[in-house]
Amino acid sequence: MPKSLTKPFLLILVFLILVGCYLIFRPFLTEILVAAIMASIFYTPFLRFAKFLKNRYNLAAILMCLLLVILIIIPFTRLVIYAGEKSIGAYATATEFFNSHDISDVSQSAFFQRGALRHLNFDRYDFDDKIFKDTVLNALKESSNWLLSGATLILKETTGFAVSLVLIIITMFFFFVDGEKIMKRLMYLSPLPNRYDRELFHKFRSVSYTIFISTFVAAIAQGLVGAIGFAIVGFPALLAGVLIALLSLLPYIGAMIFYVPVGLYYLLVGNIWQGIFILLWGFLIIGTIDNVIRAYMIKGKAEVNPIFVLFSILGGIALFGFWGVLMGPLLVALAVTILHIYELEFCSTLESRGCGEEAKK
Repeated sequence: MPKSLTKPFLLILVFLILVGCYLIFRPFLTEILVAAIMASIFYTPFLRFAKFLKNRYNLAAILMCLLLVILIIIPFTRLVIYAGEKSIGAYATATEFFNSHDISDVSQSAFFQRGALRHLNFDRYDFDDKIFKDTVLNALKESSNWLLSGATLILKETTGFAVSLVLIIITMFFFFVDGEKIMKRLMYLSPLPNRYDRELFHKFRSVSYTIFISTFVAAIAQGLVGAIGFAIVGFPALLAGVLIALLSLLPYIGAMIFYVPVGLYYLLVGNIWQGIFILLWGFLIIGTIDNVIRAYMIKGKAEVNPIFVLFSILGGIALFGFWGVLMGPLLVALAVTILHIYELEFCSTLESRGCGEEAKK
């Protein structure tokens, strides 16, 4: 083969091999990226742990993974499964109740007579029992659509989620042990100058850590505002706050699994303003404050406008599911960093005046 064709042939071969490797690893890219994020967040504690164990890195990695499993993964997984089962069970109970009772039985029950329906005189109307049941069931289905679909999705994906967690833990172990070697190898193979590679790695780590911390800060904030809202209607504030803070960590449904049933219960027993207030407080305050807090906490590290951080969180969840809370803002932050590197490298060719000063900021 002519020498002039060696490099083009090699580049084409490398490209084809990388495409093949991508297709092989594509089903597990989310697990690999999440493991890399977790390893980058806890890498400093891992190094201290390894130093304490006299540089036994394998043992330190095993113990660090076990510690993360015990403190984070097992409690969170149990909470997800429990919440999903309870939400589906509650809906099934309501459906069974309305399917097994006639309209006269429902309207004349002591529960409804003491509640909101005491103001209605069913004897004045000629109700069709089937139409009434269908109407009530459709209302229940529509009002709890997000809650039910999210919980169903959680239960359907429980097995897949468990497999993903196992893969994440195993991958995280190797990132702990060989993370420094992997990073040096990537920097060696990267055509970018080392200062740019370090900037990208630093951005990856700092944004990952901020996202992780913001998740728990947002949960605490949701618990506080939830406690305030429930205290206004006379519900035990401490209990509500703790439950909302824990449930806000759940994917898809979050605190809705608590405040929606409570709000509907208040409406059914005749506490109209309390029920309306809880539902509005939940949807408008509890349901939005977490994304606002994440956006403002992440914007500093990501150097992105809070509104774009908010969209990256929502888009990440839509694209990657639960892990999109981490991956959406992280990808946007890396994109901003790469654009900044581009600005530094090609500043002389940019037509905008004063680009040099902007690039250095």
